[in-house]
Amino acid sequence: MTSAPTPPPASNFLRTIIDSDLAQGRYAGKRWAGKPGPADVHADAPADTARIRTRFPPEPNGYLHIGHAKSICLNFGLAQDYGGACHLRFDDTNPEKEEDEYVRAIIEMVRWLGFDWRFNGEDNCYFASDYFDFMYGFAEALVQAGHAYVDEQSPEEMRASRGTLTEKGVNSSWRSRPAEESLLRLREMRDGKHPDGSMALRARIDMGSPNINLRDPVLYRIRHTPHHRTGSTWCIYPMYAWAHPVEDALEGITHSICTLEFEDQRPFYDWILERLAELGQLARPLPHQHEFARLNLSYVVTSKRKLLQLVREGRVSGWDDPRMPTLAGLRRRGYTPSAIRLFCERLGVSKADSRIDYSILEQALRDDLDPVAPRAVAVLDPLKLVLTNYPEGQTELCHAPRNPHAPEAGSREFPLSRELWIERDDFREDPPKKYFRLFPGNTVRLKYGYIVRCTGFVKDDSGQVTEVHAEYLPDTKSGTPGADSVKVKGNITWVSAAHAVPAEVRLYDRLFNDAHPDGAGKDFLDALNPDSCHVRQGWLEPGTRAEPETVWQFERLGYFVADRELSTPEKPIINRAITLKDSWAHVK
Repeated sequence: MTSAPTPPPASNFLRTIIDSDLAQGRYAGKRWAGKPGPADVHADAPADTARIRTRFPPEPNGYLHIGHAKSICLNFGLAQDYGGACHLRFDDTNPEKEEDEYVRAIIEMVRWLGFDWRFNGEDNCYFASDYFDFMYGFAEALVQAGHAYVDEQSPEEMRASRGTLTEKGVNSSWRSRPAEESLLRLREMRDGKHPDGSMALRARIDMGSPNINLRDPVLYRIRHTPHHRTGSTWCIYPMYAWAHPVEDALEGITHSICTLEFEDQRPFYDWILERLAELGQLARPLPHQHEFARLNLSYVVTSKRKLLQLVREGRVSGWDDPRMPTLAGLRRRGYTPSAIRLFCERLGVSKADSRIDYSILEQALRDDLDPVAPRAVAVLDPLKLVLTNYPEGQTELCHAPRNPHAPEAGSREFPLSRELWIERDDFREDPPKKYFRLFPGNTVRLKYGYIVRCTGFVKDDSGQVTEVHAEYLPDTKSGTPGADSVKVKGNITWVSAAHAVPAEVRLYDRLFNDAHPDGAGKDFLDALNPDSCHVRQGWLEPGTRAEPETVWQFERLGYFVADRELSTPEKPIINRAITLKDSWAHVK
């Protein structure tokens, strides 16, 4: 039987732009020397074999989160679909917040999602710090051409003179200083002769521009802080808005795809590239920036500052806590790369901001795991059920499908004995209406086993039920001719008490109980969900080996995964990834 052809990717405005650019041959003359550099480096290079080049440019100041997944899937996915390359670039221009730990974590997560930055033998992993020499040389060229100047106002004075959205900015008294004087000051800044905040290099554009981003933005600031890669070589660092277009041009990026908050920065992006191209510092064709709507997910905060606060204050166990919206946390929770890619695919690409309900992410995981996850039984709140008429010491095997969607996977077998564990919620001394599970006098089916009739129960001194008694009906075992001779409405899961595997089960839920935890006027910490993790001592179906990252659907309970850091076959630690149904629907 031949499989159905894979449907073509859904069209969106970015694909329309790329199709048009390729049809017009906009980047047909693009050169690629294998090592980014200014125009002269590319002069004799062969034409680029990548039809397009995109990039994913995280700052290494924290772990990637679910919001980054959309950008990763979009940039790498477009490059794959169009026979192009996607670069992984670390925008490490802020040495005070960046660490090698974050670099390693980002690389690991991009790979985990299933993407690769290599193309035709090129290892397209770069750092902004790779270009510090180029950036500084370009800055001197701008100063010499009269496009930039060194301003000696304090940061507070610069902010005050910048104006507002309704008021024009005011020219700095240093704006008209001669180029030679600015060049001297810039070199003194580079050589460490001035303290932090004493001066900055600014582009000379238009302090009266209605776009506040064009009011002489800062290109370089002084920071006497060691860098995680360059050490103390530099004490001036480029601003992101300056570094971003320069990096794109040096790497031969064709389509620089950003989120919508960078839309107002695009005129400055274009200004930089045009000035440097006019000065002969960069080769055409130049990159172009395109913006799309970022991922805004309910019940989540994605601010790295706030996520770091959660980690540092011990409100979570780390960046990979299974309740965190980081990709490392989602992986440990039990999310799969294919589920996250499916989620991003379902979101599509648009230019309109919107908030996505968390349930859409959860449903993507259910849809991804349901066809493939092996089934098993677990009891998480155990209550003993004694089959009083079942022979003591006897056991027999029951059978169940490994996965009902995959008959080829075969069946599993597990023992039934006199004493079983059932879920406490499957028994009621005084049942409510329409309760069809165990209560005195009622009959239910032990799933994959016999029909049983409840005959009584035992309580302890505190009044808690400690044991339920029932009689089994011998001719009603599932899979036998008499299985349907007695009709029942209830069906409960169970495990043999003598054979069950003990396990620590962690029932994770959403970290926040407010759909907009960091909304205006809110302290996001007030929205922390006190019920986001419950630890249970449960019992698993025998034969269930909890190798790290093993996934199951525990019948009636949800999808679970053996913790990748802590679980061992000898001491299982199991995380609930997701319930079988949306348990938050009533909150909406």
